[in-house]
Parts: sequence; C-alpha cells; structure tokens
Amino acid sequence: MKPIKISEAVVRRLPVYLQYLNELSKREVQTVSSQDLGHKLDLNPAQIRKDLAYFGEFGRKGVGYDVTYLIEKIRQILKLDQPLNVGLVGAGNLGHALCNYNKYLKDNMKIVAVFDADPHKYGERINNLIVQPTSELARLVQELNIRIGIITVPAPEAQNVANHFVEAGIEALLNFAPVILKVPDEIRIHHADFTTELLSLAYYMETGGEHA
Repeated sequence: MKPIKISEAVVRRLPVYLQYLNELSKREVQTVSSQDLGHKLDLNPAQIRKDLAYFGEFGRKGVGYDVTYLIEKIRQILKLDQPLNVGLVGAGNLGHALCNYNKYLKDNMKIVAVFDADPHKYGERINNLIVQPTSELARLVQELNIRIGIITVPAPEAQNVANHFVEAGIEALLNFAPVILKVPDEIRIHHADFTTELLSLAYYMETGGEHA
C-alpha cells in the first residue's frame, strides 16, 4: 500500500501544536480538545483533527487529547525522541543568538558545534561551545554525528558553506543567508530569509495617503 504523502504545511503545524501542548503540560493541564487548540492557535479545529489523524488516532470523542500522550506522539513524529545534533557556520551576531538559544531547548535537537572562517574568532566561547575553524567541519560532522546544518554567513559565502556541509554528509540545512542555495535533491533545505519576510509585510501596510 502506497504511503500517504504528508504536506509540508501539516509538518510545519506540528511544532506549533507541540509548543502549546508543552505550555499546557507546565500548567498541569491533563486533556485538551481540538476546539481549545483551535481557539488558542487561531486554527480550524477540524484542520487540527485532520493533521493529527494522518499519524494515528490520538484523541477520544467527547474527551479530547491526553496532553502528555500527545506530546510524546508528536515528538516521535518529529523525531525529537532521538538526538538530532546540529552544526552552525557563522559566529556573527545571529550565530551567537542561535547558539545562546540552545540553553532554552529541552528537546533532543541541539547545536553541538559552531564554525567560522575568521581566525580571530577561533577559540571564542559561545554558551559552552567553542568556535572552530571551518576546516574542522567535515571531521566534526562525522565525529559528533551532526545531521542538520545552519548557515548564518553573508550571502556570497553561503553556497560554499552549503557545499561543505553536503560533502561532510549533512542531511538537512537551515539557511539564514538572503540567497537561494543549490543542493542535491536528497538534502532538505529550508530558507529563513528575514529580508524577504520583512519586505513582504510592506504589501499589507496601509498607504500613507489614507492617514492624511
């Protein structure tokens, strides 16, 4: 039987569900309905039920979802029940911020190595991580079983960094550089372009003349 293809939109909503469920767990809430989830997350409850139903029957009619159980299942779906080590290239301001964010992560996905091409940054400590030269990338990707790469370098350097990650055996990339990168089809890549997102907001702004 041919497996069901899960859309990217569904996969991107799962972490949103997980974040809110973790909040409920901290407040010791034991069950939650799709209606409650929909109201809080501004989503259609039917869409939430459909998203979760792709992966199994996790709720009970008239009762809702067991919060702890659903957290466990979504973590399994997202493969967060196993260590997922991340490497980052680019120890600038954004790279610092992302490495410092590490200490707030409770899941198994963590940045375990940070690299930079600037010799002046070698040996710098960022949240218990030591900045390594990019020449060490291939070795540490293998040694630390790094499966995901983050790129926070200037646009002209991004493709070269992506190539090094791919050659080292990385499986997925998160690119913060404002440039579209070319990688093999088997490498999953997501682009987090702040510039594009910010400029696209301009479309939704009211024109100045309407305030005159």
